[in-house]
Amino acid sequence: MSVIDKTRVLALIPARGGSKNPPDKNILPFKGKPLIVHSIEQALQSRHVGRVIVSTDSEKIAEIGQQAGAEVSFMRPAELAGDYSTDLEVFQHALRWLDQHENYRPEIIVHLRPTSPLRPIGLIDDGIARLVEHADADSLRTVVVSPHTPYKMWRLNGDYLEPLLTHPTYREPYNMPRQLLPAVYWQNAYLDVTRWRTVIEKNSMTGDRIVALVMPADEDVDIDSRRDLARAELRPGIASAGA
Repeated sequence: MSVIDKTRVLALIPARGGSKNPPDKNILPFKGKPLIVHSIEQALQSRHVGRVIVSTDSEKIAEIGQQAGAEVSFMRPAELAGDYSTDLEVFQHALRWLDQHENYRPEIIVHLRPTSPLRPIGLIDDGIARLVEHADADSLRTVVVSPHTPYKMWRLNGDYLEPLLTHPTYREPYNMPRQLLPAVYWQNAYLDVTRWRTVIEKNSMTGDRIVALVMPADEDVDIDSRRDLARAELRPGIASAGA
């Protein structure tokens, strides 16, 4: 395995204050602490992460993040904290600010979403190590086997159905047993690891060559509502003690 210089590894946790479904989603109580704190603690206990920074437009989230041990080196501009703001805009802002104001240019950036607090212990370090081992890769993303195959999905053309995908072997894949069709994978948002050059030079969060880190099929919890939060509370084995 290549040696990992943790001073060149940044964990960036984006958490805007204007979420509406539900309000203040990123800091709702979850297993005894604000939701975002789980991601902060996991990043802080990673062997390979050198800095943990929260990108937010909210003074309340900034205070909670700092109390949990993260840095809040800057406040995110309001125009990058709207409903349609993209990850790429947020990450480019953070990396350019750090480069211009601190002369800090991390090689590897770990993207931790507060809405995925149930990361298994060791996942963050495994993801970083796998990307480092693949020097030609632009990024890494965690995925799970999808329970639904796109070969059985359709588009509407007026009143008629058109298959979403074709298959090189089967003339009508939508009529084939699912077991005979290729396995497909769903990005579960637990962990993304990317490179500075990917975000800044390639103008992308992922680039072209994306390493897969396949997780068990039941590792697919994304908290996007109070109902999701309540269901996640019932799940055992939360990895808040480390990652």
